[in-house]
Amino acid sequence: MKNIKSILLSSALGLILLSACGKKQDTTSEDAVKKDSTALSAQADEITFSKDQYTMAGIQTGKVESRNLNSIIKATGMIDVEPSSVVTISAPLGGYIKSAGLLAGQAIKKGQVIATLENPEFIDIQQQYLESSSRVTLLQKEFDRQQLLRSQDVNAAKTLQQVTSDLQVMKSKLAALEAKISMAGINKAALSEGKILPSAHLYSPITGYVRTSNINIGKYVNPTDVLFELAKNGELHLALNVFEKDINQIRVGQSIRFGLGSQQQVDRTATVFLIGKATADDRMIPVHCHLPKSSAKGLLPGMYVKAWIEKAADAVPILPNEAVVQSEGKDYIFIQTAQSEKGFTYKMVPVKKGIQQDNLTQVTFPSTVASDAIIVTKGAYTLLSALINASQEE
Repeated sequence: MKNIKSILLSSALGLILLSACGKKQDTTSEDAVKKDSTALSAQADEITFSKDQYTMAGIQTGKVESRNLNSIIKATGMIDVEPSSVVTISAPLGGYIKSAGLLAGQAIKKGQVIATLENPEFIDIQQQYLESSSRVTLLQKEFDRQQLLRSQDVNAAKTLQQVTSDLQVMKSKLAALEAKISMAGINKAALSEGKILPSAHLYSPITGYVRTSNINIGKYVNPTDVLFELAKNGELHLALNVFEKDINQIRVGQSIRFGLGSQQQVDRTATVFLIGKATADDRMIPVHCHLPKSSAKGLLPGMYVKAWIEKAADAVPILPNEAVVQSEGKDYIFIQTAQSEKGFTYKMVPVKKGIQQDNLTQVTFPSTVASDAIIVTKGAYTLLSALINASQEE
């Protein structure tokens, strides 16, 4: 296929050259290049493309990356939230759902009402609370009176002790009822005014979004039922599944590269922070990774990902496969050596190929190639065909 592609590109570029050559009569080749804005110029292993030719050829450039192609463990997984960021909501006293309109994925704020429940028990609790509160007030006054009388040695010490005990018991009961009211979500402001309400509210303890919703209006829920799962914003992590045969080669702190399952690029980074200790039925072990903010951009919980876990070893320079071209049995790359208003100049440089893996090739460069050289990563065969044609024309 590459030979056919080269022939077609050679033919197209050849027509450009023939058009330019047709104008050569008494002028030199340099004059022809100046007159024709789309002409090619070539000198041994260098070639210049005009801006139009550069655009038509779809050339892309990049720089050399270092990666360990020999020791990559492939894994799949999904974007998840940190376990500490997930909150499960239930109704401590149960009840019938009166109103609920939250959907999975909906944004919520801390303190927001997420559900309203009704339960006859709410009425009983409020009644007991009001009665106990009134009883505490009465006992407090009696305690103050008995204490005064005791200081004047008018009453018996036993009478004061009994009143003190009754007051403490009633205060304890009132505190327990107040805790129940708080857990149930009953409006304490209305209760302090002597109003008894048959309903209670559930409030969000965090700012984030609804992960799951398991309720509908009219449904009776028990205290053990999970009504909602809420998750905090911005605290994502990567949950991978790794085969048990590879798990002994993974360490906390290792760097990984990953990308979405729907994309070819594997250009996001993460760091292993937790390795599971148990094997599932499918012989996979969970591996969890932290995401930097730069890698978490645009990600949502539940997205499917593919990942490369890089073992600790020497990294090698790599390029995309299509950056390396072959001519007369030798391998070459093209380096951009100049850019001006006239166009772009590229130089063909010999290299040695090494390991190939996942559309990447290990490359050994001559010592003359700078580490920050701009290398053609796409369109190298177009440049090779043009260089061959231009050399033949000369």
